[in-house]
Formats: sequence, structure tokens, C-alpha cells
Amino acid sequence: MKTKEQIIDEILDRGIIVDIIPSKAEFKQRLLNEKLRFFIGADPTNTSLHLSHAKNFMLLEEFRKLGYEVIVLFGDFTACIGDPSDRNSARARLTPEQVREFSADWVRQISPLIDFNDKVNPAKVVFNGQWLNKLSMHDLIELASNTTVQHLLERDMFQKRISENRPIHLHEFLYPLFQGFDSVALDADVEMCGIDQTFNALMGRTLLKKLKNKDKFIVCNNLMENPITGELMSKSRGTGVFLNTDANTMFGQIMSLPDEMIRILLINNTRVPLAEIEALDIEHKPMTAKLFTAKTIVGILHGQQQAEQALQHFQDTFSNKVFPENAPEIITEKQTLSVFDVLKLGLSSQSNSEIRRLVAQGGVIINDIRQNDEKAVFETKLGLKVKVGKKTFFKVLCK
Repeated sequence: MKTKEQIIDEILDRGIIVDIIPSKAEFKQRLLNEKLRFFIGADPTNTSLHLSHAKNFMLLEEFRKLGYEVIVLFGDFTACIGDPSDRNSARARLTPEQVREFSADWVRQISPLIDFNDKVNPAKVVFNGQWLNKLSMHDLIELASNTTVQHLLERDMFQKRISENRPIHLHEFLYPLFQGFDSVALDADVEMCGIDQTFNALMGRTLLKKLKNKDKFIVCNNLMENPITGELMSKSRGTGVFLNTDANTMFGQIMSLPDEMIRILLINNTRVPLAEIEALDIEHKPMTAKLFTAKTIVGILHGQQQAEQALQHFQDTFSNKVFPENAPEIITEKQTLSVFDVLKLGLSSQSNSEIRRLVAQGGVIINDIRQNDEKAVFETKLGLKVKVGKKTFFKVLCK
């Protein structure tokens, strides 16, 4: 059986954590001797989280299992301001009602990853509106007196906006102060964040030291970027593998990622031992390794039975080329349709030129026959089975 120190070493050395402030050695020492209070903050600004978020909650759960107090902080106040950390312009502000709706959905999405119902030491959910909404104008001025304009202007994104002559709104300027005050309100020992949030986390460390004479550790996690392209998963851009998808869709999204992401997914989104990851021989057996990765991650988020079914669905659909019986059905009153009209029904978001390009490139199969003529006509009374590319399937039925 592993000792607590061995478990802590595995957590710290897995590769998810890229920096610890002030130091890894001091953090480990405190972990071994104290019951620390951890928190991770998130502004619920969209409907879905992705695997790069998931790895943070998985890491938080590991600390919870070791007996530490863990808090998931939703920024219902700060989400209504908008953090400009990865943007060239101000984020669109949300209503409190939207934020609460997103928060409830996020709790549902991360529930397979972190235990909110443990009888002894459950993870807690809190909202920063509980204290930030209570700040008076006097409180705000007192809070602002703990930093300088020069320090706030050091933020990379603000520097970028200044160099491009783009505006910085005053409410954005205050954002790091509000997020930093979360550490004070929670009396936190440890803040966990993505490496892109280090500036805000350091503000919290500064405020906590000034207002409570207390030091806080900052645990900075990686962003799971593609090692070749540098692309990040992004809920705002809709890129990545998302937690609010069903098992089949999630499996397919993982299989669609480039091979260079396999090892990154295994390290961050599973707890497969590092030695076993190396033994998969990803370089020479990428498909086998990716299937294993997809099944493992889907199993964590949806359960082993659904992971097995998703694997079978993927193999039947993409490897054995079996048309999925649960493909979406589109009803039409027309008894005949051209290839172009069929695609307009099933690909309503695509432009006419995009549809024509799909046909010209040979990416359209109707009733098991590849279609190269957009004007070819089909009778719909017996139904049409349509496949577009490798992943899009739908049926057309005459009413």
C-alpha cells in the first residue's frame, strides 16, 4: 500500500502541474503536515466544459481524497464582468440568471470527477457573489489601494491591447482585484488555476498577505495545448472534447484529435500509470493507443458500460462501416429530392458552396453509393441513408 508521501509525489510529478508558488518543496512539506484548504475558481460563461477543465477537477479530487478541504468556486459576480485574459477585447457580460444556469450545468458535468456527496469530506460549491456583492464603495476603494496602476498594466493582454490601440475598460481593470479577493474571503491555503490565470492568482496572494498576513500557495496547471500547433481547447471557440456530450459523441471527439494529443490526454485525463502509458508505444501504434484512451476517458465520465458501447459504436460505424440505426431522422413531404436538396435538409448550417464542394470531393454517400452529381434525383418513399464525410449520418424519410 502506498504511503501518503508516495501518493503526493505521484500527483506532483505526473506532469499536470507546471509551477508551484512559492516552491514545490515548501508545498509538499505543508501537505504532509497540515490540512490545507484548496479552491479552484471558474467563471461560468458558457454551457460546456472540456477535457482541459476536467483535468483540474480530477486533480482537486485527488487532494480531497487525501483529506484536504476542497472548494469549487463559481464566479457568479466575476462572470458578469468578464476576464480579458485570453482576449483582445472585452468579453460580453452575462446576466446573473445566465451564470446560475451555467453553474448548475457545470456541477452536473463535473460530478463524475469530484465527489460532492462524500459523507466525511465532500467537495463544496460556493459563489463569489456572496461576498463581492456586499462590497461598499468604501470597501472597493480600500481594496484598490492594495495595488497600483503600473502593476495592473503589466498584464500581457493589457499590454497587447495598448500596443494595438484597443480600449481597456475600467471594469476589466478591476477584475484581478475582485478575483484576488476570493482568496481573502475563502481564507485559502491553496489556489489551483491554469497557467493563464497566474496573474489573477498572484493578486490573490498579494491581497491575502496584506489583509490577513497569510501566505497562499498557487498551483499552476498546464493548458493541454497541442505540442505541434499550440492550439488549445476552448469553450468559447467550441474546440476540444466537451463534457456535456453523450458517450458516443465524446468517444468520436477524442478519436478525431491528432495523434500527438494521445499522451497528453492519458497524462491529464486518466490515472493510467506513466510506465503503462510508455508501454502503449503510441508512436508506432497510435490507433490502438487512441482507442484505449477514448475508452478510458469515456469510462471515467460516463461509466464503463457506456464506454464499451461507445467503442462498439465507433468500430461499427467507422471501422466496419455500419450505418448507425439511431442516426437523426429528417421528415420531408417531397417524394423526390436531388442530392443537393437532400444535403440542404441534413446540413442546414452549411452554405450552398460548401455543400457543392462536399459532393465534388466525393464525400457524400447515399444508400451506400457515392454521389458525384448534385443534380442526381432520389425517390424518398423508401427512405434515404446519408453519410457525409466520416462522421455525419442522417436519414431522410417521406411523410
